[in-house]
Amino acid sequence: MDANATGPTAVELFWTNPQPDAAGERTADLFDWQAAMATADGLSLYETALTDDGSLAADHYCRVVCELHEDWAVAVDDDIELVSAKHRDAPYGAYTTVNQLANDGGIAHLFNRWHTLGEKPTCRLVTTPGLADAAQDLATAIEHLRTLRLSHRPLTLAEKHEKSIKDLCKCIRQHTTEERLPDFWTENSNPKEATQQEKDQVARFLSMLTLDHTRLPRGFVAYAAANMYAKPVLERLGVQAEADAIWQAVHDLMRVRMRAAGPMPRGKLPLVLAYKPGTPLPSATDLERADVGRIITLAEIDVAIRMAIANPKGFRPLVPQPRLTRLSVKMKAGHCGEISIERAEELHREYRDYWRHRMSGDPTARAEQAKLRRRLHRLSDEAAADLPVIRGKELWKELQRRVDDLPEETLPVGMDADLLLGGVCDLTSECKVWFSNSFDVEAEIERLRASRGEAS
Repeated sequence: MDANATGPTAVELFWTNPQPDAAGERTADLFDWQAAMATADGLSLYETALTDDGSLAADHYCRVVCELHEDWAVAVDDDIELVSAKHRDAPYGAYTTVNQLANDGGIAHLFNRWHTLGEKPTCRLVTTPGLADAAQDLATAIEHLRTLRLSHRPLTLAEKHEKSIKDLCKCIRQHTTEERLPDFWTENSNPKEATQQEKDQVARFLSMLTLDHTRLPRGFVAYAAANMYAKPVLERLGVQAEADAIWQAVHDLMRVRMRAAGPMPRGKLPLVLAYKPGTPLPSATDLERADVGRIITLAEIDVAIRMAIANPKGFRPLVPQPRLTRLSVKMKAGHCGEISIERAEELHREYRDYWRHRMSGDPTARAEQAKLRRRLHRLSDEAAADLPVIRGKELWKELQRRVDDLPEETLPVGMDADLLLGGVCDLTSECKVWFSNSFDVEAEIERLRASRGEAS
């Protein structure tokens, strides 16, 4: 199907087609990460719509629609981009297979929604890992097909991209229920071999897809998002203001709409004579108006930003309270940065998770863990000894360098350099590694608790 053919627009199809399933439950921190990434999209739309004098263009019609068909959608005039946001923690590593992108990355789900909406929306995967191996080959095919589409040339498949297309066809079939597949997919008498029609449709889909990978992980959002996403907007506006306040104002707005909790013009007033004889079916505009609680317009983003500029104190994020773990307190004493401490806590947690899973079914795991602990303790000792003075930042960098240099074949199965650093963090939590001169850690934790007014 030609996405530019006559008929309903992408926006009309978006509002008039019911979504076949809900987005599903997520933990609070993953919800916040998705809201943050949607906020970045909203700020990008806003920055693009600003005129040279820093005002919002009068003829813009841009909005972000939350939790409908996908995690969010970006609508500009009659065009729609469906966005699937998938966070993966550090141990996941890069996407290396087409199947990982299709399943863990949600591309199969995106394909289903794109097909349902008449092949008219563009699509984007927002995710934290990078790409390698077969996943990178698929990304190369996507770039090739997108170039052909934008230059209005036939979507001919180069031989080097043929395997990527076939693999994705197989994965779409694997991760999509039959009733949601196009009819010609279910009529295929040999589902193990993709037909030309299936490959052509997947090629059309890939020409409309963007892989927006290596996005900011959740542990870094609180510390880096304002400079990355709000500061460029302030520079475009030409004003001096706190980027943190701007980010917080728009992020708060986005979080509310992610829960479809925006303004309701008619409140809970009942529908009266809504379906009397002769009443036409609701139009896309009617349906959009009825779902206004999940929509964010650029005008609302503009108001939030102007208010934050005028009253930054009202939108300053709460100063994060220091963590009260042995690891964080010891790293703080060594003047390690907040992002380093956040990363260390995450790696420590993932290291412990690794061994908990191993020990649940592997009788040799405990001995292997003890051997690795001795090795990491010696590595930490040597790293500290090679520094003229123990300073947290320098030691953290030196430890990272040394675990990076360890041969992969000598590590426990499934462990990488980041998890090894998590092992050093585990030793730190047991007061076997220090990032400063030694001190009474428990007394410092009690002091911090008292300063917060917390009971011991």
